[in-house]
Amino acid sequence: MTYLMLDIGGTKTRLAVSDDLSVIKDKSSFKTKKGFDDAMSEIVKQADVLMGKNKVKGIAVGIRGRISEDKSGIHNDATLSNWANRSIVEALGKHFKTDVYVENDTAMAGLGEANFGAGKGMDIVVYHTISTGVGGVKIEHGVIDEASEGFEPGHQVLDIDRTILGEEITPTLENLVSGTGLETRMGVKPYEIPQSDMIWDELAEYLAQGLRNTILYWSPDVIVLGGSMIHGDPRIEIEAIRKYTVEALDGFVTCPFITMAEFKDESGLYGAMAYLEQKSLKH
Repeated sequence: MTYLMLDIGGTKTRLAVSDDLSVIKDKSSFKTKKGFDDAMSEIVKQADVLMGKNKVKGIAVGIRGRISEDKSGIHNDATLSNWANRSIVEALGKHFKTDVYVENDTAMAGLGEANFGAGKGMDIVVYHTISTGVGGVKIEHGVIDEASEGFEPGHQVLDIDRTILGEEITPTLENLVSGTGLETRMGVKPYEIPQSDMIWDELAEYLAQGLRNTILYWSPDVIVLGGSMIHGDPRIEIEAIRKYTVEALDGFVTCPFITMAEFKDESGLYGAMAYLEQKSLKH
């Protein structure tokens, strides 16, 4: 018996298997297919190779986009628009004849870092991904905190008087610090901007304002940051983020430890493994 973990992003789909839900045994990846049926076929094909002759005991999926109310798939997503209202649970469950669980990819990544990575051992962990977009999740005692509609910290409004982004762009944290937001503002890809450019320090200051809200709202023991804008080259440097967050808090509350994700692009696979363990499928 084995367990299958999936992390489905707009660009890449990652798969991993584990025999004991504590160690990843093997993994693979492929370019995410925009068509739902084509994607399911490719997942089945690659999973069969990873598992060999083993039977799947449980599947956990982290996927970008707004999760449907019944958690069978996604309700909507600009990139995976053809996946909207299609049931991942039904498609994979029918083939592998096992339970399938679906959760937002950022939530899964945070769960992975809280249980196996940079937040391990901490009671309250906040994970933020700063990539093409900005997402976040609160993990309490190793479990994704409850929410009626999910967490969307990237959509908090910061530039209230619109001095930075102007009148045409909604002044959210996501539009201020994401890769997409930076490209819109500067007219070039983030990786084309040298690390020496002052914009990277400015992004750290903007992000710190968002983290100030995170700290005041969620009071975490640690904030773990992941995504291409944090781990890439060039990147928003963690030391600058820490410095500006302390300044933004201005001694009102103590700034928690702010660190980088340990597993980078694979945090979601570890989160899916933790999710399956919490569902007690191995018993």
